[in-house]
Amino acid sequence: MNHEPLTDAELDRLDAFLAGIGDTAMTLEEMDGYFAALICGPELVTPMEALAGVCGEGHAFESIAEAEEVTALLMRHWNIIADTLAQALTDDEVCYWPLLYQDEDGKASGNDWAIGFMEGVDEHPGSWDALFDDDDEAQALVPMLTLAHEHDPDPEMRPAPIDDEQRAELLEWMAAGLVDAYSYFAEDRMPPVAQVRREGPKVGRNELCPCGSGRKFKQCCGAGNTTLQ
Repeated sequence: MNHEPLTDAELDRLDAFLAGIGDTAMTLEEMDGYFAALICGPELVTPMEALAGVCGEGHAFESIAEAEEVTALLMRHWNIIADTLAQALTDDEVCYWPLLYQDEDGKASGNDWAIGFMEGVDEHPGSWDALFDDDDEAQALVPMLTLAHEHDPDPEMRPAPIDDEQRAELLEWMAAGLVDAYSYFAEDRMPPVAQVRREGPKVGRNELCPCGSGRKFKQCCGAGNTTLQ
């Protein structure tokens, strides 16, 4: 990895900044899930593009210094998630563990993280359909969907009550599902490869070289080649 994880003090700084914006901003846990979804998704997204979603539309920094500080912290955290997930593709022992709030008893609910993740999924409508419709791989998203809708206003959307043991399992599955989703869309995120095609007629090896040297093509620019296309 090329980026240093945020320290506890830096995470506290981000947490306080987001809380200071108010309800229009995400929580720190929600931001982590949101970033994870955008990084995992099939469309390439930059951390700067995600900034508006974290802070809320129309947010203005109080100063240039604040903008530089907060943006640098957000970008570092984004890069840590991206680096860890990229490493997990080749190392089975690596897994990105979601950044979760804990209550006074040290227990995490994971609701904010799952909600943030689903907001990231919804950022590009339809782009995740392939995974949702894949009968074999869609289970990767079950933990996120379950925790995101645990307290849904619509009773029909809520899962069955979740006890502590089930929640602990869901959080582990959520971390594993994150890697699975990242792997699933890995090829989609690859930038297109430009194909270079030479223009003009083919030149035979025994013909005069088009560079004007007066020598045969095979003894000049075409040395080691069969034809120039």
